Amino acid sequence: MKRSDEFAGVAPTGPRTRMADLPLRRELLNRTSYLAPQPSVSIRMNTNESPFPPTSQVSEEILVSLREAVTSLHRYPDRDAIELRTDLAEYISRQTGVPVDFGNIWAANGSLEILLQLMQVFGGSERSALSFVPSYSMYASIATTTEVEWLEIARDAEFSLNTDKALAAILEHTPDIVFLTNPHNPTGQSMATADLQRILEAAPGIVIVDEAYGEFSSVPSAIGLIDRFPTRLMVTRTLSKAFGFAGGRLGYLVAAPEAIEALKLVSLPYHLSALTQAAARAVLRHADEILGHVAELTKERERITRVLRHHRFDVVDSAANFLLFGRFTDAPLAWQHYLDQGVLIRDIGIPHYLRMSIGNAAENDRFIEITQLLEPMGP
Repeated sequence: MKRSDEFAGVAPTGPRTRMADLPLRRELLNRTSYLAPQPSVSIRMNTNESPFPPTSQVSEEILVSLREAVTSLHRYPDRDAIELRTDLAEYISRQTGVPVDFGNIWAANGSLEILLQLMQVFGGSERSALSFVPSYSMYASIATTTEVEWLEIARDAEFSLNTDKALAAILEHTPDIVFLTNPHNPTGQSMATADLQRILEAAPGIVIVDEAYGEFSSVPSAIGLIDRFPTRLMVTRTLSKAFGFAGGRLGYLVAAPEAIEALKLVSLPYHLSALTQAAARAVLRHADEILGHVAELTKERERITRVLRHHRFDVVDSAANFLLFGRFTDAPLAWQHYLDQGVLIRDIGIPHYLRMSIGNAAENDRFIEITQLLEPMGP
């Protein structure tokens, strides 16, 4: 049907419907969507992305792979993404030293889809999930939308996780699901393998270990514990961070084969497009080259840490590609100061603290210049 020009640019009339007027599920009432401001700025340091775009060689290989995939777009993609999962298994085996195969891997549109599927499988209205806060805000959101009771236990004053207190909380609340992030988000701190093992031994249900920033940490991956805890341990990872594939949206789960089969019960058929699978496989073929940036980002992270501490800012020790720093008298005002200077960082709602993602050397230099104009709180 051809659209009549007489309606072009005409605003709709009549009463405006509000979200509150819709018959929403009660779990969604008074909730807000995920918030990560995306204003147009010269330097973005707010969502822990890689500052390095694909090289020309990687870009060309992605394009070649996409051109091949395009010729079959009239067909559905490989529903189980066997070739991609095989490539991911080969990468994980090399990167962690733990041998796995495609039966240990499940892939989806970012690790958030993996987390959603895990909650759909292991959650429900009569189950509970526990996290140690501050933590990634989407954990609580996913739990709520899958009708899981959400429990929060505060981390220590310096944001560290006290394992004894964590074990006491697990014993008290007996959660069906425990969320851990290693390195932790938003602080960047790492958990020792021995501490993780103690939690796995105590947890009555499953333990989800989110390793979105695992490539930046020297702590061994939790994947090495899957054989010991096959019905309990679920490790999620992503290509968004160290691989610089945030726009490609590819996350994956590493777990026992039985857990992978369980996720298929809730996964939508053909959920991972042929184009995503093709592009991700091309990126994985250049894993060594792309991950060469990790050392550079780590070096820059340590440089910024030294500078911030020199200027009397509190900086949480980080094993990721970001830093949580403060203490500001007014963190929102400091955030606006950075934005006014063309640098977007993150106010995640922790009083007196902000978080910045490590950029390239020039971006980090500009961040430091702006920071030197600010003053931290007194002792």
